[in-house]
Amino acid sequence: MNPFLSPYTTPFGIPPFETIKPEHIFPAFEQGLQQELEEYEAIESNTEEVTFENTLEAMERSGEILKRVLSYFYNLVSAHTNDELDELNRMIGPKLSRHQSRLLMSDKIFARIDFLYTRRESLELSAEQLRLLEEKHNEYVRSGVRLPEDKKTRLKEILSEISACKVDFTQNLLKETNASQLHITKEEDLEGLPSDMIDSAASLAQSKGKEGWLFLATQGTLYAFLTSSVHKHLRHQLYSLYIHRANNGNEHDNNKLACRIARLRLEQVQILGYRTYAEYSLENTMAKNPNKVRALLDRVREPAFAQAKRERMKLQAMNPKEDFAASDWWYYAELLRKKEYDLSNAAIRPYLSVDAVRDGAFAVAEKLFGIRFVERTDLPKYHEDVQSFEVREEDNTLIGIFYVDFFARPSKRGGAWMSVFRGQSAIDENIIPIVVNTCNFPPPTSDAPSLLTPMHVRTLFHEFGHALHGLLSKARFPSLAGTAVPRDYVEFPSQIMENWGRNRDVLREFAKHYQQADTISDELLDKLDKTGVFNMGFRTTEYLAASYLDLAWHELEEIPEDAQDFEKRVLEEIGLIPEIASRYRTTYFSHIFASGYAAGYYSYMWSEVLDSDGFSLFEERGLYHKETAQQLRDLVYASGNTVDVMEQYVTFRGAAPQVEALLKKRGFSD
Repeated sequence: MNPFLSPYTTPFGIPPFETIKPEHIFPAFEQGLQQELEEYEAIESNTEEVTFENTLEAMERSGEILKRVLSYFYNLVSAHTNDELDELNRMIGPKLSRHQSRLLMSDKIFARIDFLYTRRESLELSAEQLRLLEEKHNEYVRSGVRLPEDKKTRLKEILSEISACKVDFTQNLLKETNASQLHITKEEDLEGLPSDMIDSAASLAQSKGKEGWLFLATQGTLYAFLTSSVHKHLRHQLYSLYIHRANNGNEHDNNKLACRIARLRLEQVQILGYRTYAEYSLENTMAKNPNKVRALLDRVREPAFAQAKRERMKLQAMNPKEDFAASDWWYYAELLRKKEYDLSNAAIRPYLSVDAVRDGAFAVAEKLFGIRFVERTDLPKYHEDVQSFEVREEDNTLIGIFYVDFFARPSKRGGAWMSVFRGQSAIDENIIPIVVNTCNFPPPTSDAPSLLTPMHVRTLFHEFGHALHGLLSKARFPSLAGTAVPRDYVEFPSQIMENWGRNRDVLREFAKHYQQADTISDELLDKLDKTGVFNMGFRTTEYLAASYLDLAWHELEEIPEDAQDFEKRVLEEIGLIPEIASRYRTTYFSHIFASGYAAGYYSYMWSEVLDSDGFSLFEERGLYHKETAQQLRDLVYASGNTVDVMEQYVTFRGAAPQVEALLKKRGFSD
């Protein structure tokens, strides 16, 4: 029996992880493709009068087997992959792309949608039905359904090849990251590193059959190592490993792949009648076009770069006899923070055990939205690190299942993200969502829990905001539910939640020493408050550099042959100082070359304008102001894409968003 081929009989319809085997995936995937194709063919051949119900609603109900397979597969291939899953990814990606192109380029389906669309004003549709009709019509037009057959054929080939290239890009990066190891064999070379990091490195070395300590060039390990290690040459070695991932001229090099993806995307959108990929990609966002994106980046760049240069001068002055390099920034910034504010991550981390921070996030959601999280230790899970929770309303109504997968491991890709094993919908009956947050926090050791830095706390609250967006969704149609919103809006529900994660009153509630259980002191909180915009020039500059690099790749009308030369020219043109690297360089910029953020990495800053402006309501009215919290739930977290998101934001805030709120928050306002 293949578990994917019928509805799951597990509690709440959770995937039966223990019974699903890799050999089940591809046969079920192929059967899912066939089922959905037959369902679309039935819609195409329906001779009854075209209605919303027998067209759009029928499409929304289709593909149940495929949804089960893909939600399971893509979650596992990101969070707990292996060679077998990686190979399946190579097989599934291009085939899925061809299938989706077949559906989206169906003349018969589009004729039905277009028939309804041209008569939409007379159909007496609900607001959500009208939204779905307009969104689907737009999706089909942008997919190329109106193109002649020869161009449709070429477009399908392009999309299939892009899909294959994205899989290769991801797998190259994961293999390069796991191979990029700093091996330390002398105990004196560990000076300055926190004990839990040392223990984790020892465990990793032991698992690889090596003596000493192994440090992987992952983002989490990198920042902690560069902040703590007193040895300049070791900081430089790990930093070099990190920034050269997939850029070493070997079989896992991503330079040519990046150029190939960019070239294919350009051909794709030119077939569709656009000048550049950025024009195409941004058309359906809040920004609408590249000029508005660049205007935002330019507005922030001048004060951010000026502040970064002042920060660099301070850091260089701390050791004027030594050359100051990019790999030194974190170390000297931490020394400067200790000097100016008498504060270090080492002093704060004992108060930030991962379970305490998680429970703090849960408490915020309970006070804002009246929901509670009940741990379940008996539900199916795909890895022993995973924790699961029921999410319930005040009246005990179950609204979702929430998984957290917090700790780094070699089988997990880098970064942090939210995804779903099943999205919310209510087309026939209320289907509760099954949501997962995946992070790469340091794992617990034999004598201490996982201890987080303030940056980790920000990440946890950020991803929790995404999770709430999925859990609190109240849409009828799955295509409009949860996080299915414009890309430069999707980060707003996550980023506004970060504000509670750094609020001193909230911190006082959950930040307790993992050994002594005493609450974090007002003295430490005062220091944290004072360091709120510390090093903000650096943080903003490295982000802006990545955003400009992304935009530059997708505003091209002719793709370069040398990705590194192109990247260098872009960063020189914006005036990036050499001691700061782009947060993501081309060969490991998965957001834009292997995920859904092509021409969209600016979205985090665009959404921060919304979150800075939106959170000011709570600053004015109170941290848990009841009416404002209800508006936040109804107009932001629950509504998904059922209405225009800018209209929803203006209804929530009472006015259009203002960039000045972001500048003030980052310490750049006059």
